[in-house]
Amino acid sequence: MQDDGSESLSSSQEFAEKGKEDSAKKEVYTERFKSIDTRVEEVEDARCDESGEDLIRRGKEIFLQGFNWESHKQQWWRSLKRKVSELAGWGFTSLWLPPVCDSLAPQGYLPKNLYNLNSAYGSEVELRSLLQHMKKSGLKPMADIVINHRVGSTRGKGDLYNRYDGLPMPWDEYAVSSDTGGLGKPSTGEIFKGVPNLDHSSEVVANDLKNWLEWMRKDVGFECFRFDYAKGYSPKFVKAYIEASKPRLAIGEYWDTCKYIGPNYLLDYNQDAHRQRTVDWIDGTGGLSCAFDFTTKAILQEACAKEEWYRLRDAQGRPPGLLGVWPSRAVTFIDNHDTGSTQAHWPFPRNCVAQGYAYILTHPGQPCVFYDHLYEWSGDLKRVILELIDIRRKLEVHSRSHITILEADTNGYSAVVDNKLCVRLGNTEWTPPSDSLWELTLSGSGYMIWSKPQPLLTSQ
Repeated sequence: MQDDGSESLSSSQEFAEKGKEDSAKKEVYTERFKSIDTRVEEVEDARCDESGEDLIRRGKEIFLQGFNWESHKQQWWRSLKRKVSELAGWGFTSLWLPPVCDSLAPQGYLPKNLYNLNSAYGSEVELRSLLQHMKKSGLKPMADIVINHRVGSTRGKGDLYNRYDGLPMPWDEYAVSSDTGGLGKPSTGEIFKGVPNLDHSSEVVANDLKNWLEWMRKDVGFECFRFDYAKGYSPKFVKAYIEASKPRLAIGEYWDTCKYIGPNYLLDYNQDAHRQRTVDWIDGTGGLSCAFDFTTKAILQEACAKEEWYRLRDAQGRPPGLLGVWPSRAVTFIDNHDTGSTQAHWPFPRNCVAQGYAYILTHPGQPCVFYDHLYEWSGDLKRVILELIDIRRKLEVHSRSHITILEADTNGYSAVVDNKLCVRLGNTEWTPPSDSLWELTLSGSGYMIWSKPQPLLTSQ
């Protein structure tokens, strides 16, 4: 994988040759299929901050998901405010907050009045105080944007709650898709069952949402957006919302189903179609949005749990997830409030979580750390995560860093990144050449990381 802006690896040939020799001695499962082209940076309409930086081009974001499924039971805005300074000091660049609006469910994912910022997490005053403190600390706040569906206030057609009388944005049944109980057009994506799904093709709905998103940016103080349930409506609407509200960075939750095979429902090696659908979604936004890399999560946790390291290299020799084909748009993660926490719909194997972070925090893409792993889990995981972040920052690994995979077979996985960092997973005995400048930087159960010391500045 080579994306523009990445550093060429003039000295990586020795690693590649050694990797080829090792692979020839081991049984590696491969499957032939059509190649997906690796994307290069294509953004021309740079969404710059005050310093002129485009965050996607810069590619150095490290996100923290700042909540779990139970956070609403605490005074959450106050709790997070006490953590802001340390999070910024540790190297996180953006903090993803839970949905901030009035909601039928306390977690915030069944919104009702989008302009009411008093929620189960705290009051509007507390939220605005948190955001102001974040801005002073240089930590960018990310809003969880839940606009696929909206809970109604009044019964309308079919005796359903599909009207919004008495609320800001007082829409009628024409705001709701016809396949979820309204009079609007059919949904342009998958249906979120149980509540009215919005008809984004409605000019009234779209304009009101654009105004609300702009208010969230300019008045409330959010800088980045995470679009919830992004597969529920066409990505062309996400593109329009981004163009109207101009967040510094946006991420879509395009959670698609992987390919499983056989009676035992085993994850297929070939997940190209899965990641291609994510690429297609990003294309639909005009490349303006990133996306969570669910392909990488699926493959990585399977590889770690079963020691099937061959999964970590696709048939073209690249990382098999979104980060292998469009790294500047890939937001990698281990778990979130849905897959982990008390919901645990699809959790990363607990004994492999440190290995997982050793992968995503050393690889291209833009990594996202889960709150529970940093603050709730006992043991040494917090130290490991913070050391990995420190390594990533010191070596200036970024979303488009160049990666050469040296081995991915039955014994383990090894790769070199930007000729500055080597990572090893599994039981392989591979090490960098002994006559090189590589130093062991971090090691733990099932992973080792080496780095090259940075040259000292000398006076002439």
